[in-house]
Amino acid sequence: MPHVIVSPCIGVKDQACTEVCPVECIYDGGDQFVIHPDECIDCGACVPACPVSAIFPEEDVPGGEEEFIVKNRAHFGL
Repeated sequence: MPHVIVSPCIGVKDQACTEVCPVECIYDGGDQFVIHPDECIDCGACVPACPVSAIFPEEDVPGGEEEFIVKNRAHFGL
């Protein structure tokens, strides 16, 4: 999974990330957006677009936010 959206997105869902994603792999996950791990091409366009700095490459997810890796995968049944 190239990128993961973490807790700052909860309740915000600004949509700036969805507007810049060239492959439309960012979906509404209810309380926040989630990135489909099989569709993301790891371009990083969403990272600077996020106004709350909630998007990270999986290997750079901040400590204490690792549960969002699992949450993201679970949303897509992976």
